[in-house]
Amino acid sequence: MPNGPGTAPDLYQEAFQRNIGLIGESEQAALRRARVAVAGVGGVGGLHLLALARIGIGRFHLADLDTFEVSNFNRQFGATIETVGQPKVEVMARMVKSINPSAEIVLFPVGVQPTNVLQFLTGVDVVVDGIDFFAYDHRRLLFNAAREGGIHVITSGPIGYGSTLQVFSPSGMSFDSYFGIHDTSTDLEKFAAFAVGIAPKVLHRRYMDLSKVRRSAAQGPVVAPACMICSGLVAAEAVNVVLRRRPIKAVPYYFQFDPYLQVYRKGYLWGGSRHPLQRLKRWWLKRRMIALEARQEADALGVLGAR
Repeated sequence: MPNGPGTAPDLYQEAFQRNIGLIGESEQAALRRARVAVAGVGGVGGLHLLALARIGIGRFHLADLDTFEVSNFNRQFGATIETVGQPKVEVMARMVKSINPSAEIVLFPVGVQPTNVLQFLTGVDVVVDGIDFFAYDHRRLLFNAAREGGIHVITSGPIGYGSTLQVFSPSGMSFDSYFGIHDTSTDLEKFAAFAVGIAPKVLHRRYMDLSKVRRSAAQGPVVAPACMICSGLVAAEAVNVVLRRRPIKAVPYYFQFDPYLQVYRKGYLWGGSRHPLQRLKRWWLKRRMIALEARQEADALGVLGAR
């Protein structure tokens, strides 16, 4: 009697056979053996994870300390009425298992911390960054530990309606050098450095309302299309890192795509954070944020006074 879906010993082959032709059979087997560490499984990280699961990655380390809430509905694909209040890492692990029941998953429900970062990176082939934009210290911890462990890290930020892509090689430019973030950097300096480093072309400046960015609440505008584009870029690059089909273009190479503007840009950011234009952009953004935050504080005080 023929085996039905979900009961065949070769369920994996059946589930991912449509990859063949773009991925070789031996390459698909290599993806099944690969272990990917996904740090943060919310807005972009959850989509990164599902794209990787659907391309057939067979092993995952998943880290996230947050739970789903209603404000996640606009972009986080694990966020639904049924999952509000549930740990993101558990919900997303179930979604992976529903795609590939044979997937091996190790959960890190306290997120990436100094106490577990080495365990999180143990045995992985590539790291995918899905950490919240404003969690600079956790991101720096992860990238620097991966560098020491000889592991590539892929990051892609949803910026405006578009996305970015950068790969960090353990033998290339470091996170600190590329972004210009150091132990003594202030929160504002970290914000400006990461913002202009992740999106050197600043394509979104034409239509993004910067006044809606609230550093004190760790909030900024983000839409689902941008997160979805990020996941495609990350999954494609993760396949290349695992299979080594072509040379890896690590930072200071960068890639940006904005479908709203119908613009694609790529380049080589000489010197990373030391590039003169990057320094100028950081200076401008810091001044702009100081002015905006002073206005936000004045508006908040005015509202409180009116009450």
